[in-house]
Amino acid sequence: AEIANGRLAMMAIIGMFFQDGLTGSAYGDWALYTDSPLRAFESELGVQDPVGFWDPLSLTADGDVASFRRRRAVELKHGRISMLATMGYITPEVTGKFPGYLSQSAGLKFADVPNGLSAISKVPAIGWAQVIAYAGFCEISAGTDDFKSPSGVPGDYGFKVLTSSIAEEKNKKLSAEIANGRLAMMAIIGMFFQDGLTGSAWGDWSLYTSSPLRV
Repeated sequence: AEIANGRLAMMAIIGMFFQDGLTGSAYGDWALYTDSPLRAFESELGVQDPVGFWDPLSLTADGDVASFRRRRAVELKHGRISMLATMGYITPEVTGKFPGYLSQSAGLKFADVPNGLSAISKVPAIGWAQVIAYAGFCEISAGTDDFKSPSGVPGDYGFKVLTSSIAEEKNKKLSAEIANGRLAMMAIIGMFFQDGLTGSAWGDWSLYTSSPLRV
């Protein structure tokens, strides 16, 4: 208990020093830190409870709006890809595989391709080439006007199916997309690690026989 409490106290006192230095109060009243460059972005989408505007690496410390817009576009893109990837892991487990052949010349059926990372070695090279080519096409065709143009909106590529004409409802949906994208980025990385260690995206611990924690 002494060791655990000591570790907690070391983190706590450093936090108090920082908060006292920035706000004049060891309890970190954010309203007192009027010189913070983060105030330029604290009203942006994605600033959500309980952490508010969370930038642990201080990437926005310089207050550069152009860099913030580029990073927001990248965050949205990665979040959307991660949401699709996460569903790509889950869906075959629930619904099964497509019928028919993935490659007739190789005699490879969709049902023969395992889920997760094991599929990498099963899919023919020409199949991966098609995937990479399509991803490249999407990347190039999307352009950069969404975050480089002054009138652009980061992540807005004209897909309006799920939007709303009511400003409050629209902002709620856009905030939900950011939050879900962030969760999906964490989820897909977790699935990759569990799949790589156990052979299953669902992380069956009993399959990770080489774990150093077993000694």
